[in-house]
Amino acid sequence: MSDTSTRNGAPVAKTGPATAPSQPAAPVKGPRPAGPPGRRRIRTHLPSTPWLFLLPGFSIIGGFVLFPFFSTVSSSFTDQRTLIAGKWVGGANYQELWHDDMFWIALRNSLLYIVGVVPPLVILPLLLAMLVQRYVPGISFFRSAFYTPVVASVVVVGLIWVWMLDDRGLVNAVLGAIGVGPVAFLSDQWLLLISAMLVTVWKGLGYYMIIYMAALGNVPKELHEAAAVDGAGAIRRFFTVTVPAVRSTMVLVAALSSVNAFKVFSEVYLMAGPNGGPGGEDTTLVMLIKQVGTGLSGRVGYASAISVVVFVITLGLMLLVLKADKKEGDA
Repeated sequence: MSDTSTRNGAPVAKTGPATAPSQPAAPVKGPRPAGPPGRRRIRTHLPSTPWLFLLPGFSIIGGFVLFPFFSTVSSSFTDQRTLIAGKWVGGANYQELWHDDMFWIALRNSLLYIVGVVPPLVILPLLLAMLVQRYVPGISFFRSAFYTPVVASVVVVGLIWVWMLDDRGLVNAVLGAIGVGPVAFLSDQWLLLISAMLVTVWKGLGYYMIIYMAALGNVPKELHEAAAVDGAGAIRRFFTVTVPAVRSTMVLVAALSSVNAFKVFSEVYLMAGPNGGPGGEDTTLVMLIKQVGTGLSGRVGYASAISVVVFVITLGLMLLVLKADKKEGDA
């Protein structure tokens, strides 16, 4: 049968039910459907979010480093005392330093301390690290023994050495047993300073030994093997292979030990006493700061000026060490 009909004598095709014209879909209200599994929405953060995480660290640095530093610099230009707010005096404190004999004695002792302490602390820990890096039975005991003075309190170490170097101490008892009279380790100006240097070196050996052990672990064994094949002995391999490989570490140790030696306080204070030995001849710069700036009548402004000088010299020492290392590297 034909699917047509007639209307007013004209054929008309039959069609399905009439449909309304298409309309745009109305927006769906309510929560959006979740996306495919494994896809997450990325939340945007405020630009200040990283700074909020850095704020605690910046607060500590600003409160305990930067503020005391700038406060010390500003106090060095005043006549401030412990209980008296100071007035601006310009460079009067620095002019007084130039004519202060005790300042020059303290500066001399601090510089001599660098000369006596830094070379042993650069060389001896390296030799010690080469010795203890070998894997032999019982080597862990010696590593711990060499590192023990580092973790010991400097006050305890200083008192032990004072008892040993006293006129009736262990060292003088041994010297007396072999016919050598008692040596004035703690009352002679130069012997006292040398004794304090020995304590500093003894206490720092283990610390710098660990630094050298980490550096020696990165030296390729092939270099030593190649040098040995070429006929180089142990001493020659030390100067041609080991020293160039750890040169940057030696510079680091020299810089750290220089700064620590120039700021020495505890060893000399414990062995020489608060007055800096006989006549104050063994006073260092940090001890002078303590003597001048403490107490009810302490001259805080003058002590701040000495502190600024210590900072400038320390910074200069570090720059000299780094510059010398750079020249040697370029050569």
